[in-house]
Amino acid sequence: MKNFEYIRVAVAVPAIKVADPMFNAREIVSMAKKAFKRKKAGVILFPELCITGYTCSDLFNQRVLINGAENALEVILNETKNLNSLIAVGMPVKADNQLFNCAVILKGGEILGVVPKTFVPNYNEFYEKRWFASSSSRISDKITLCGQEVAFNENLLFKDSISSMCIGIDVCEDLWVSIPPSSYHALYGANLILNLSASNETIGKPEYRREIVKVQSAKCIAAYAYSSSGQTESTTDVVFSGHALIAENGSIISEDRFSEKSSIIYGDVDLEKLMNDRIKLNTFMGRREKLNYSYINFRLGFSENDDLEKEVDPRPFVPSDLEERNRRCREILNIQSTGLYQRLVKIGAKKAIIGISGGLDSTLALLATVEAFKKLKMPMSNIVAVTMPGFGTTSRTYNNALILMSELGVTTREISIKDSCVQHFKDIGHNIDIHDVTYENSQARERTQILMDIANKENGIVVGTGDLSELALGWCTYNGDHMSMYGVNSSIPKTLVRYLVRWYAEEETEGEIQKALLDVCSTPVSPELLPPDNKGNIAQFTEKTVGSYDLNDFFLYNMLRNGYEPAKIYFLAKKAFKGEFSDETILEILKKFYKRFFSQQFKRSCLPDGVKVGSVSLSPRGDWKMPSDVSCKLWLEQLENIE
Repeated sequence: MKNFEYIRVAVAVPAIKVADPMFNAREIVSMAKKAFKRKKAGVILFPELCITGYTCSDLFNQRVLINGAENALEVILNETKNLNSLIAVGMPVKADNQLFNCAVILKGGEILGVVPKTFVPNYNEFYEKRWFASSSSRISDKITLCGQEVAFNENLLFKDSISSMCIGIDVCEDLWVSIPPSSYHALYGANLILNLSASNETIGKPEYRREIVKVQSAKCIAAYAYSSSGQTESTTDVVFSGHALIAENGSIISEDRFSEKSSIIYGDVDLEKLMNDRIKLNTFMGRREKLNYSYINFRLGFSENDDLEKEVDPRPFVPSDLEERNRRCREILNIQSTGLYQRLVKIGAKKAIIGISGGLDSTLALLATVEAFKKLKMPMSNIVAVTMPGFGTTSRTYNNALILMSELGVTTREISIKDSCVQHFKDIGHNIDIHDVTYENSQARERTQILMDIANKENGIVVGTGDLSELALGWCTYNGDHMSMYGVNSSIPKTLVRYLVRWYAEEETEGEIQKALLDVCSTPVSPELLPPDNKGNIAQFTEKTVGSYDLNDFFLYNMLRNGYEPAKIYFLAKKAFKGEFSDETILEILKKFYKRFFSQQFKRSCLPDGVKVGSVSLSPRGDWKMPSDVSCKLWLEQLENIE
């Protein structure tokens, strides 16, 4: 996975014996070996003061415990020197006539650095200042530990020489303050934060702890791994749950609590995605204080293992959780209708004109227009819905279009385009029996002309129906369905359109209109520009030409939102669609996606206005700027070299 900038992080919570460093060291070694040998973990995090136990109290003032901790660390160094993992353990460390609560970072039998805790709590059940000094009291930049002279600094960052990984350290309370040290670590390059913690349990605290880890990972655009002391700490006054968390840019990707034995969780962190987001969001480095940071370089031996621990969502635009998906659908329709509502108010238009085919996109656009007119408190009759049957229109879509218009109470107009297209073919000398691109696009442009002319006559605006996926693939007729006066679907991908229409059907309607909406959802995607088959059914299927929209939307999301290269998208698609599509099919459609995406930019460069609803948009006015005549050679070459 090294070529795709993934790093597998393990968060370990050992079952310890308080004040028995050698026992704890053996358990730490056992868990580290397990994490590397079984799961190839590149980074392994243990809790705060795990070598001694966090709850030793005044025993921290005993020299025998401090010396015992150093001897135990020596064992850990020797026993893990053959593991290609960076390991973070917690222990008390003497320096500058003081005792510090430290994170010790080690790899290959060497100590890379020691990071002392900065914010030492002394309130409620915490008495740490009784034993430990803050890093602000530190004098030395280097100390000797286990016979090694090592860096000793709260501003240490650990950089991998063969990837973009850069690791910063928080120790427990450091996360809970108003400006955590990790905020500065991130500005200086850290994209993976390790927090060695000992956070006890009280009512409501786990939820707050989870949120603070999640939010800090989002604010830092980083991965945040958190390991807290487990149940085997002393229960004299408090209880610890061994809360283990891994978050990535605002999302929890792995979590565990209250394991009775030693436990490990794993998460594959996407460093490339994090760094791409930082570069894209240029305010991330908008204000940076000058601090004295030191960088420790190391080389992590990545595994060539192609097994990715994290799940890859095959439909990233569509929430898998039903409740979340329903909330998302309601919010999207509200955004769509608000955009159209405000446009109509500001230009003083009283009517909206929309072409209705009985397909998914025009259905969603009609529903958004209806919701906009509810906000306007205008009669539905001010929506002029036009169905324009042509050579490929089937009775199924035609009837659904009529039912929808009738049930919604909009003004219904039916204008056949057949005669006008026949005349047009005569005018330009085109044989009507040749069903080529001229045959298809003439119909699309005829429909658009009708809508535009009605808009002029009614003093209204044409509401566009085209979706994000069609714009990405150029699956629209230039100056035909490509054009409108306001596009309500322009940032909604095809995979989500179907769910939006289904949600509206199930949550907002009943009876005949509900049946029609559900049938629209089950109708194959087609422009219906070619004649039906002998049984009157749809004969032209969009996905036979451009490939599955599930795949194309997956490619689009990962290219635009995450900035991934073609090889990585292919790698992820194989995992996401295993059992649905063969590797050969995925590769074939991915190549086709890049060819179409690059060659069809000229259509996107002159898009009409349209509302943005999600994180991916192709509007040329802000979200996506690209030359219309750019070469896609580099992208295709990478795919040609895939075995």
